[in-house]
Amino acid sequence: MLKAEKITRKFGDVQVLKGVDLSIQSGEIVSIVGSSGAGKSTLLHILGTLDRPDSGSILINNQEMSTLSPKKLAAFRNNNIGFIFQFHHLLPEFDALENVSIPGWIAGKNKSEVKERAKSLLTTLGLSDRIYHKPQELSGGEQQRVAVARALINAPSIVFADEPTGNLDSKNANELHQLFLQLNKQTGTTFLIVTHNEHLASLSGRILHMKDGLMD
Repeated sequence: MLKAEKITRKFGDVQVLKGVDLSIQSGEIVSIVGSSGAGKSTLLHILGTLDRPDSGSILINNQEMSTLSPKKLAAFRNNNIGFIFQFHHLLPEFDALENVSIPGWIAGKNKSEVKERAKSLLTTLGLSDRIYHKPQELSGGEQQRVAVARALINAPSIVFADEPTGNLDSKNANELHQLFLQLNKQTGTTFLIVTHNEHLASLSGRILHMKDGLMD
């Protein structure tokens, strides 16, 4: 469902990605591991269409990303891709339900239907009693679960997670690991995870090692 070929990216004089090839099947959980500076996060952002490569091609669900206009690319990303980052990036003025609903509203979906799906996701993630709490009223683990629900609101084909447990203690990190496995099993959602966490990587179906801008 995702195929990348010869992806390169340079920042100034630094060649961060040197021709990365990658293929992911639908329903996989794949982790990318490697030392800091290997290019993992840069690759993830490019695969998730948040940044463009200098060269190379990316196909998601047989759609070539480079052929899409910025407007169509934004719409494709909102409808087909979910993101989970180390920092949850929740909007402080909105409660959990609203934060989760925003991508659905941006997609032009029925507001009440989006809210019902958001409630269902938050309940599935163990937050039924925190739906109307704002981010500052939630623990770090709860905030990250809200971010997971937001990533899933539009039923994406693939979720990109960039160091999703980097800000969590070991208990919350382990719970999030198990949550990814549960969601993958229940919904078939594909996950591509960049992580330094060896335990999270070990739970993946496949581990890719990145070194010096290439898959090792």
